[in-house]
Amino acid sequence: MCSAAKCPKCGKTTWTGCGSHVDQVMASVAPANRCKCNPQTTAEARASKGGGFLSNLFGGR
Repeated sequence: MCSAAKCPKCGKTTWTGCGSHVDQVMASVAPANRCKCNPQTTAEARASKGGGFLSNLFGGR
């Protein structure tokens, strides 16, 4: 599950977690308050994080 986090570089809101819930987390954050230090789309976030514990355990992506 993803959650909101404070960017250590700019102090604005970003996210942390698996990457599958980025849209849900950021929906409640005003665009002006969103971190833009390392912009990443939801699809890129999912791809970069890979699978979860069970996926890794059973040889999934």
